[in-house]
Amino acid sequence: MAAVPATALEAPETEPARAREVVRDVRRRVRRRAAVAFVAVGLLWFVLFAARVLLGDYTVTAPDFVRIVLGEDIPVASFLVMESKLPRAVVGTLAGISFGVSGAVFQSMLRNPLASPDVIGVSMGASAAAVIGILWFGLEGGPVALLAIGGGLLVALAVTVLSGSRGTATMKLILIGIGLAAALQSLVQWVFITADVRQASDALVWLTGSLNMATWTEIGQVALAVLVLLPVVAVLVPRLRVLELGDDASQGLGVRAAPTRLALMCTVVLMMAITTSVVGPIAFVALLSGPIARRLNGGRTAIALAGVVGACIVVAADYVGAYGVGDDNLPVGVVTGIAGAPFLLWLLVRSRRVIKDG
Repeated sequence: MAAVPATALEAPETEPARAREVVRDVRRRVRRRAAVAFVAVGLLWFVLFAARVLLGDYTVTAPDFVRIVLGEDIPVASFLVMESKLPRAVVGTLAGISFGVSGAVFQSMLRNPLASPDVIGVSMGASAAAVIGILWFGLEGGPVALLAIGGGLLVALAVTVLSGSRGTATMKLILIGIGLAAALQSLVQWVFITADVRQASDALVWLTGSLNMATWTEIGQVALAVLVLLPVVAVLVPRLRVLELGDDASQGLGVRAAPTRLALMCTVVLMMAITTSVVGPIAFVALLSGPIARRLNGGRTAIALAGVVGACIVVAADYVGAYGVGDDNLPVGVVTGIAGAPFLLWLLVRSRRVIKDG
């Protein structure tokens, strides 16, 4: 009887082992790249945050900043740090995380880079409701936040219902959202026409997107929303990755598409509406954070990284608006709007992606 070659006996065991090793190696490289990108962008945010708090028209040293935060009263410096520099840096960070995560979840869930909350009208819904409350009923604080939340949720519900039972028809959903946003924009302009000039001026600054008027109480509201809702998003992210494969594939893998999509949409709309009620609709942050994070992560979805990218965008734009244009203190929304449009065009050209109707 002829002897069987050793290689022939080992092949059935060797090939699966090599395949498993290749898969493990790919996963290690993916995790390493994601970790490096997150740490690098996190360090960038830390530098921007420190610059926003310590530098500018009045420089505060790091030791003085620590003493002020611990409760020591330093004339002039304490007031500037606790009433202007630090609140704006903190609320800018929270708003950037909220907008960045919301935009990335929408884009991943609907598999379209244009499907961000500000494009499909969610931000405008929250803004319109808040402006009506401010200018017509003289509301402020909590009631305005509740109106903004209701407006954002109502627009999200309307877009979902009007786009049909299969919410993945993304281009149809986007077009419906753009139409609703345009109608709401007209409503906001009409409200401005009928309002008192001074009230309209304040509301217009808020509608542009500004960190100037945020108080520590309002910052606490945004922080609470982010701290409560971000873990919910984190729990749903594994299901979101399955949803990216399409409804049929996700159904086959045991993930029910419609309930998962509804839970994700309600969570991020709630977080974005609460943030919008405090800082206004800051343009392009939700739209750009997701694509930037995806490119840094090698083309893979990166929800947490998108949040940090959003924080970097808002804090940097606020610094530029405060100190980069002579003596004018531009609202952060003006800076993101000016910088965001060409950057969006650059991203779309470089991505070379064809957007198809789902």
